[in-house]
Amino acid sequence: MSSISIIGLGGMGRAIGARAVEGGHAVEVIGRDPAKAGELVAALGGGATAGKFGTAPAGDVVILAVPYAGAVPVVAQYGDALAGKVIVDITNPMKADASGLATPEDTSAAQEIAKAAPASVHVVKAFNTVFGHILARGGALDVLLAGDDARAKASVSGFISSLGLRPLDAGGPEMAHWLEGTGPLMVSLARHGVGDFNFSLGVSSFS
Repeated sequence: MSSISIIGLGGMGRAIGARAVEGGHAVEVIGRDPAKAGELVAALGGGATAGKFGTAPAGDVVILAVPYAGAVPVVAQYGDALAGKVIVDITNPMKADASGLATPEDTSAAQEIAKAAPASVHVVKAFNTVFGHILARGGALDVLLAGDDARAKASVSGFISSLGLRPLDAGGPEMAHWLEGTGPLMVSLARHGVGDFNFSLGVSSFS
């Protein structure tokens, strides 16, 4: 069991929080609207608590479950309150029409967040390759992740495994750009080859 803080009250935050509670973790949810945070706490149950936005999160692992446009501003606002934490960036920085990424080719949302965070923070990209409503359904899914610190990735991998999911390490922080590229890809697949959003990406191994 570990302590997890989730900044963001949307569908992904709710889905991760629900699975974290089921996995026996202490879950803190944080949002700008205390009433909505309280509603989510009540829905999650399992001893989940509501934190105060802008103050130091209780969890050693902080899930940044906010839209891409708000991610860097939120991290900058928190500042040193995030010192020593592992931040899990779940954002998909897509253009409004989902035709491509909103970030330049030589960076990623995860790398932008890392630059805005205190030096003692390690950012791990994860969960962005899974739709929130699919995550909420339960079941075993693959979760791809990337980051620059082995301990931080091990911590996040352990958390992912505790949710009944399979963590797959895609490599260093430069790989976050390519993981984020699955966002437009998944939307395009949903619109064309698959025909709906009821799918997930996974990896099959053959011996």
